[in-house]
Amino acid sequence: MPETSRSALEALREPLETGRIRIARAARQAEFPARFQLVAAMNPCPCGHLGSGTRSCRCTPDQIKRYQARLSGPLLDRIDLHVGVNALPPGELLGTGAAESSATVRARCIAARSRAHARQGRINQDLGPQELERHAHADDNALGFLRQAAERLGWSGRGLHRSLRVARTIADLDGAERIGTEHVAEALQYRPALAQP
Repeated sequence: MPETSRSALEALREPLETGRIRIARAARQAEFPARFQLVAAMNPCPCGHLGSGTRSCRCTPDQIKRYQARLSGPLLDRIDLHVGVNALPPGELLGTGAAESSATVRARCIAARSRAHARQGRINQDLGPQELERHAHADDNALGFLRQAAERLGWSGRGLHRSLRVARTIADLDGAERIGTEHVAEALQYRPALAQP
């Protein structure tokens, strides 16, 4: 992702937020639907070895800071899930046990979408902030935990609502009617400090 031009990345902010894109050219304006799922990747530093247990990073702190700063806080704030993936040693890649099948995961996802539709008439991603608060059905302890984390980490309102949506989805995947502290705790893991504006 950081190898893409800054202007192209910043142009993603509007469609990620609204699901629409507005193009203005010579006194004319057009708006188009632009709902999409963004899957992006980046290395932790220019050489790609920062934090590796097997290879040394060759980058200076200034190079690392400049590299990571290519993605603006407002853009990162619009990305719901940030997942760190470390390189695995060959021994862990070979001879791994059987994982959950795609069919099992698919069935759980379909059931979670059905729960969301039955509860609110649309998927969690499509809920605005007020609708989200009305349909979240979170325990008081879970909301308190989320509020404390947002204050401690200095999240924007957007970051707070995105984490609540993710927690609602995790609860739906778990088959839970209400969002519990465990669902919020898992959602918090997907918004690391790097992702904060």
